[in-house]
Amino acid sequence: MNTSLPYRPCVGMMLVNMDGKVFVGQRLDSKVEAWQMPQGGIDPGEDPRDTAMRELGEETGIVADLVKVIAQSKEELFYDLPDELVGQIWGGKYRGQRQIWYLMRFLGTDADINIATPHQEFRDWQWIDPHSLPDLIVPFKKKLYRDLLAEFAHLI
Repeated sequence: MNTSLPYRPCVGMMLVNMDGKVFVGQRLDSKVEAWQMPQGGIDPGEDPRDTAMRELGEETGIVADLVKVIAQSKEELFYDLPDELVGQIWGGKYRGQRQIWYLMRFLGTDADINIATPHQEFRDWQWIDPHSLPDLIVPFKKKLYRDLLAEFAHLI
C-alpha cells in the first residue's frame, strides 16, 4: 500500500425513503456486481454539504428540495483502495477516500429519481434494507459501511 499518497476528500449520502429503505446504485464502470450509495469528491473551496447536494443531483437527478438532511457523520470515515486499484483510479493521486457522510430523508417519489444524468454514474438503482448494505458493497468498503450503519441506524 502506498501510504505516501493522500486520501481524496469526499462526501457520501445515505438516502433513506419513507419506508426506511436505502438508495443504492450499481456503478456504470464496475465489472463486479457491487452496489453503493451516492458519493463524490469535494471541489477545492466547496462546502461539504453543498458537495453532497450537488453530487446527489448529478448521480440521481434528485433536487435538493426533495431531501432533508437528518445527520452528518461525527467524524470523517476512511477507506483504502486495494493495491491493484491505486494506480488506476483518480489518476493515481490518492490511496483512498476520506468521507463526510450525510443521512438524508427522501421526500419525493421514485418518479423523481433519474440516474440518466449528464454525469451518469449508475446503470441501475434500488431501495434496500439498510442492514444488507455491507453485503452489497465492494469488500474494501465493507468496514466503512458497517461503521456508518452503526452511527446512523437509530435515525433511519
